[in-house]
Amino acid sequence: MKMKNVMVLILLLAGTLTAAAQDFQCSVSVNANQISSSTNQQRYRDLQQKLYSFIQERKWCQYNLKTNERIECALQINLTEVSGDVMKGTMTVVLQRPVYKTNYKTTLLNFQDKKIQFTYVDGDPLEYSDNLNLNQLTSLIAYYLNLFLAVEFDSFSLNGGAPYLNKCQSIVNLCQSSPEHGWNVGESGQSNRYWIMENLTNSTYSKIHDFYYQYHRLGLDVMSESPDAGRAVIMESLRLLQQVNAQKSGLAIIKIICAAKGDEIVNIFKDGLPSEKTQVVNIMKQIDPSNSSRYDAINSSSSK
Repeated sequence: MKMKNVMVLILLLAGTLTAAAQDFQCSVSVNANQISSSTNQQRYRDLQQKLYSFIQERKWCQYNLKTNERIECALQINLTEVSGDVMKGTMTVVLQRPVYKTNYKTTLLNFQDKKIQFTYVDGDPLEYSDNLNLNQLTSLIAYYLNLFLAVEFDSFSLNGGAPYLNKCQSIVNLCQSSPEHGWNVGESGQSNRYWIMENLTNSTYSKIHDFYYQYHRLGLDVMSESPDAGRAVIMESLRLLQQVNAQKSGLAIIKIICAAKGDEIVNIFKDGLPSEKTQVVNIMKQIDPSNSSRYDAINSSSSK
């Protein structure tokens, strides 16, 4: 084979591998506007591009996803403090998926990790290993990418996200000795990365996975053809959350679910039967008490 043909073949294979690795349609942003001394914005643009490449150039999903099946998500890092190579801030994580036979995209996750910290040295590669905590930043990103996969697949098949939850748990375990915030059981509150994973892997709360499947695959995905049947299934899925909440109130994952789904639930049940409205308002006020007034809007429209 001629050298020219060999080079063409290598380039074609390289392009194929890159395309195959693209499991995510992911928006990545790094914002340093809050840092008054931040004059070198190129540094943060470089970091943003490196993170995008880190996500796109690796194979995260065990399936070969088609272009229209890629996971739609966003990672928005907002830096609030930079001291040399140590960066601190927050990160908003967003996950959406399309609803069957509609143009509507439902939000699966939308919350803020309030305390992130990592070391970034200009010019250094972003290294990652499934078995080692090589880099706090890549461990953080890998945790959330696997969480995205876990929740996405849970919404399509019962317990479909289990393999990715196992990966998330492995990352938590590897980061237990890290000084950075967010990985440990002993931190104040129960809403960090450790507790999110505890909630999702604790068999006591297994109905959370039933909820994701019933609400989305058996509920939302059938509403374009049978809105009443879909709404009835969604009601039953909310009862599952109510049962989990009765076991232990204030779980991190319940708060995350309510933050993502609260407005959607209001819009779904505005068109419900009077009995449905009464039931869902009672359920949501019970499991999401800090936002209880939000659900009064369900009764703002006329009944069927």
